[in-house]
Amino acid sequence: MNFNFPLAGAVRMLLFPVSLIYYAVIWIRNRLYDKNFFKSTSFNLPIICVGNVAIGGTGKSPMVEYLVRMLRNEYATATLSRGYKRKTKGYALAHENSNALEIGDEPMQFHIKFPDIAVSVGEQRLVAIPQLLHDKPGTKVIILDDAFQHRAIIAGLNILLVDCSNLFTRDWYLPTGDLRDEKKSYKRAQIIVITKCKADLSEEERQDVIEEISPLSNQQIFFTKISYGTPYHIVTNKNFLLTEEVEVLLVTGIADPRPFKKLLQEKVGAYYQLSFNDHHIFTIDDLKDIIKRFREITASNKIVITTEKDAVRLSKFENELKELPFYVMPIKQEFLFNDGTRFDNLIKGFIDNFKQST
Repeated sequence: MNFNFPLAGAVRMLLFPVSLIYYAVIWIRNRLYDKNFFKSTSFNLPIICVGNVAIGGTGKSPMVEYLVRMLRNEYATATLSRGYKRKTKGYALAHENSNALEIGDEPMQFHIKFPDIAVSVGEQRLVAIPQLLHDKPGTKVIILDDAFQHRAIIAGLNILLVDCSNLFTRDWYLPTGDLRDEKKSYKRAQIIVITKCKADLSEEERQDVIEEISPLSNQQIFFTKISYGTPYHIVTNKNFLLTEEVEVLLVTGIADPRPFKKLLQEKVGAYYQLSFNDHHIFTIDDLKDIIKRFREITASNKIVITTEKDAVRLSKFENELKELPFYVMPIKQEFLFNDGTRFDNLIKGFIDNFKQST
């Protein structure tokens, strides 16, 4: 189990009895689906589900973006997310005037990066998919974001993401641990991706992880690392090169900022962190706190930097940020062991075989 703070770990252990109740609930729920007391519905088009069995950042957004980049030029692609922490309810399709409060930060990020695809949200995916297909009848493939534990829909292909530093095999159930689904639910996935690996992961370490997870014979397992791009200004998009002469105020409202912090430790002279809760909705007071903290840094060469997901929620302050050295760090997933082509072929093969069988 991954306890970042001693106090948080102690509180989680005190909640162990609650975790037993939670486990009992998800166990019963899964058995009801297994026995068809709860019905699952399939659709007559390729649906790819990206998800995990644990809470926290396992890299779902970078994986969705990877899939979109791979597929959008060959297939009319759509994404469907829950739209976590948005201020609206029900189904919505992103449009030119959409914002993060309306559709959520991650869907808004997809919409900004890929304005040519259909980006939709809806808590009840079973209801949202028919509405999406009504609005975008030419859709050929749907990517379900963060839907692995939601079994009301049968996805033709399930991609399960697992944080390399917090394997589900070593974890426990909420609220003592991070698991929100049964450990053995991993067997429902056709593809398992171990994310956030170190760049120099050895073949021996790779085999140790495979042995610990023990994938089924029909499951394919991959390993990825986080790859960082060049920071760009949140308003002007002008690039900025990180060097040892720079001091940075890191502003984050994500589940796991540790990889980002590790990068800054390696790249810049010093960094200071201002943390918010995951999916935090930034207010003008938050912005004032950020500016105040930034001005307290005495170095002459200094910037503020944040994640792409946080930038979506901060972009509403465009006028205030225009004159500040406020930058965004882009990330993507990169496959280790030269396995990217094999992964791509599996995804495209699933779609093409689905089309041929219908």
